[in-house]
Amino acid sequence: MKDHLEDARLAAAGPREVTLYTRPGCHLCDEAKAAIAPLLREFALVLREVNIDKDAVLEERYGWDIPVIFIGARKAAKHRVDIEQFRRQLREGAAKKEV
Repeated sequence: MKDHLEDARLAAAGPREVTLYTRPGCHLCDEAKAAIAPLLREFALVLREVNIDKDAVLEERYGWDIPVIFIGARKAAKHRVDIEQFRRQLREGAAKKEV
């Protein structure tokens, strides 16, 4: 499963790219998206939503363990988002970019 196109895309993602693995009808996904929306605007981030139901490999990988959120290539949250932790992760990513 490591040779999946999504793995390559995620590995190349920069610290300003946030990926949300989701599926339609997922209330936790909706809550996570709403929770991070203000931070996406504050940090001028790009959100990429990936519907795992449209990809058998991703559906097998994540199943009911959604939402899963990545900042760049790093997993930032799963199931629920701790907003303060997410904010710290965004700041850390921005600081690394400045170095």
